[in-house]
Amino acid sequence: MTGKLVHFEIPTRDSARAKRFYGTLLGWSFKDSGMPGIDYWLTEGTEPPGAIMKVEDGQTGHPIIYFGVEDIEAASRQVRELGGTADEKGPVPGQGWFAGCKDTEGNAFSLWQGDPSVTVEQAAQYAEAHQKMGAEQEARA
Repeated sequence: MTGKLVHFEIPTRDSARAKRFYGTLLGWSFKDSGMPGIDYWLTEGTEPPGAIMKVEDGQTGHPIIYFGVEDIEAASRQVRELGGTADEKGPVPGQGWFAGCKDTEGNAFSLWQGDPSVTVEQAAQYAEAHQKMGAEQEARA
């Protein structure tokens, strides 16, 4: 699976409008992901699978692509060693781990490691830690 394009996300400020656009243009259909607290619509029948996700203003502009890796921590470390940047891994309960990255040219992409053992508790801990980091960064600004 390493190196295979495994998922994509299209950020949008208006998910109904984006679903209508891509549904009409490309014939895609969508289903609600069922993830609590997130407006996230999975594509049905696309390869690779993808999603429309609602984001805040300023976070749109390009799709996010995910490349599969066997070991997300080793791959993130390698991104950094090669001169790119990689965030710490984040959990998706029951699915796996992701890490946002940029290559040496500033192009954004993400890494994905499938792992169905990821728990809701791990996701809650991740969210809590990132909220705390955001508050600390705002206090320093």
